[in-house]
Amino acid sequence: MTEQLQAQVLIVGAGPVGLTLAVDLAQRGIDVLMTEIRHRGEPPNVKCNHVAARSMEVFRRLGVAQALRDAGLPADYPNDVAYRTAVTGMELSRIPIPARRERYTATGGPDTWWPTAEPPHRINQIFLEPVLFAHAEATPGLRIRNRTRIDDFEQDDEGVWATGVDLDDGRAVRIRCQYLVGCDGSRSTVRKKIGASLHGTDVVGRVQSTYFRAPALLGLLKHPPAWATFALNPRRCGNVYAIDGRETWLLHNYLLPEETDFDSIDRDWAIRQILGVGDDFEYEVISNEDWVGRRLVADRFRDRRVFICGDAAHLWIPMAGYGMNAGIADAMNLSWLLAGRLHGWLAEGALAAHEAERQPITEQVSRFAMNHALALQRQREDVPEDIEAPGPEGDALRAARGQALYDLNVQQYCCGGLNFGYFYEGSPLIAYDGEAAPAYTMYEFTPSTVPGCRTPHLWLDDGRSLYDAMAMPGEGYTLLRLDPAIDVAPLEAAAAARGLPLRTLDIRASAATAVYDRPLVLSRPDQHVAWRGHAVPSDALALVDLLRGAAVVAAPTPEQERETSQ
Repeated sequence: MTEQLQAQVLIVGAGPVGLTLAVDLAQRGIDVLMTEIRHRGEPPNVKCNHVAARSMEVFRRLGVAQALRDAGLPADYPNDVAYRTAVTGMELSRIPIPARRERYTATGGPDTWWPTAEPPHRINQIFLEPVLFAHAEATPGLRIRNRTRIDDFEQDDEGVWATGVDLDDGRAVRIRCQYLVGCDGSRSTVRKKIGASLHGTDVVGRVQSTYFRAPALLGLLKHPPAWATFALNPRRCGNVYAIDGRETWLLHNYLLPEETDFDSIDRDWAIRQILGVGDDFEYEVISNEDWVGRRLVADRFRDRRVFICGDAAHLWIPMAGYGMNAGIADAMNLSWLLAGRLHGWLAEGALAAHEAERQPITEQVSRFAMNHALALQRQREDVPEDIEAPGPEGDALRAARGQALYDLNVQQYCCGGLNFGYFYEGSPLIAYDGEAAPAYTMYEFTPSTVPGCRTPHLWLDDGRSLYDAMAMPGEGYTLLRLDPAIDVAPLEAAAAARGLPLRTLDIRASAATAVYDRPLVLSRPDQHVAWRGHAVPSDALALVDLLRGAAVVAAPTPEQERETSQ
């Protein structure tokens, strides 16, 4: 007997990306069904140790940021990144990152000056995902079906029929939805079914990872603990992440380019060289994983009513902690588009913006990550033989190498550019005005109101975050007005005529003029600038229609593309 279900949006995969997408959609009034093959409460793999500031801004709006802050490492555990000759060896340098107890109040560090109400949070996915799952379960309009696998789907003009199976009782499941989103990971069934393929660099590096328990390790450290500790010595290079801040750790052993066989490296020997401990040191392996770092991006993120996000759309070596976070950015880009379409205020053509905006950014960020991984690999391959030598010469060598490691890696661990600098270029839903967006690097950025950029964050004169003042679940665009004398009634009337949700927010912030060089800035629901000006445009309806995607030509299907190429 086949079980039949229905929802407006079906999300395949209940990892962090899928859960974030589902909660956001549900809070926007959309009926969401999620399917997940794992058991309820089954822990994820021990990975994804970093939640970026942009993701924390999302979680703040969704109402789950504080619960996430309260999870993971102890409140006073240093979130620093340390570079040493071994985990228990001599320290070369350290990147200071506040513990979560001081995260909101710390100043003077390389990522404490950022213009945001939500700085980053160091937390492993084994702690993060249960918090997100519980928040999702408590969200009205959202259902989660564990132990359900989606095997296939078919599309028609009105929606999607997805078919699968209940993995516990073997019963067939058939689901009718209007849109389907694959958040089903690197081996994505949804990606394969829409005819998308991954392209890029197949091998950036090989890594042996070991999740282990060692209660005695903290007591052996010669320096204060750190969230991440990199070990560089002539024998073996790797890094160790503190998972619970007490006894569990995740160690990555980076294989050399010529070491193409994982089994050729003695895992126990490598672990002891990275930790700097002898044969008498006791540890318990919880799990092992061998993996290949890649730089792969899908050639399409969509086929009509079916989309992909996260690892289903892109894979790269985890530098700058932006794998999961890029997936969350995908989800937030797609969520408001789907909600706007289902509520009727976006045209069907607006959905083309997801691929047009996210695919180029994903390609760019993946190259940032790959290039950084290769630069760090060169540092590992060039460790001096006398890096551990005692005396003044050894001290000078370690100081020089430590500074080089700091200069290189502060870019990825305090990556302001990746958080706040990226912009959407060539989007069909953005009214560009000819001014180029500021350049950015992994580390540096310039806040800007150029259309396509992140809406610059401000602290308002009344003490509120601008994003908090803008956050209205279910709402659409926010017109930020710095001069209340400007008449915006024609734009409000044009939006109302087309059903586009828009509200005007008068900004009172002494710091605004330093960044906001136009008195009117129109911010999208995902906090990207859609338009700016000194006055409402003469044809306000034309602007509203552009924002709605009313003039966008529908994307061709894979079959139509194949017919055209023949």
